[in-house]
Amino acid sequence: MHDIEPYYKWRDHYTSESDDRSPFYGRVYNEFQYTQKVYNYFIHPQWDDFGSQTLYAKITFVDYLSGYAMIELIGEWNDCLHNDIMFLKRELIDYMLKEDIYKYIILCDNVLNFHPSDDSYYEEWYEDVSDEGGWIALINTQEHVLKDMEHIRLQNYVNIGMNLIDVLWHGKKAPLLYKEIELKLTNGQKQLGY
Repeated sequence: MHDIEPYYKWRDHYTSESDDRSPFYGRVYNEFQYTQKVYNYFIHPQWDDFGSQTLYAKITFVDYLSGYAMIELIGEWNDCLHNDIMFLKRELIDYMLKEDIYKYIILCDNVLNFHPSDDSYYEEWYEDVSDEGGWIALINTQEHVLKDMEHIRLQNYVNIGMNLIDVLWHGKKAPLLYKEIELKLTNGQKQLGY
């Protein structure tokens, strides 16, 4: 896992550590010192710690004018033991909501497992964004992760599954990916509650 870097091809256009509106503003990364772990496995130093013991994030792109953000995750999403959604909501999302970000593309390619608990933070997040015409889309969840999310009916609050599973986003420019996801969600292909 130490060689899985956050997506870096948008760094010419956005970096969270140089964005003074980002919760990670001013962070300094040491490319040669591996200190963060998911269980016993070191992860690449570019991933950001937001309080979870097993899940890390990277804000890969934000467009403040259009009101959207792309956040890549790595690790085990464990709401049952560590309440990861609470940390994600309180330490990242609430911060971004204050900056009028209401559309979220969560890149889940590297989410290894999902262990659910209650859905109150998901419901709160959904209410926060839907009141402003926003949405949450989890793309490229692994099949077993998707099944665990569907089991607790997470699709009542976030867009998952179906046409969001095999999105070929690597190599695309961030605004193009945003338009593609928004088109999928607004042209009669909305995922919520399927």
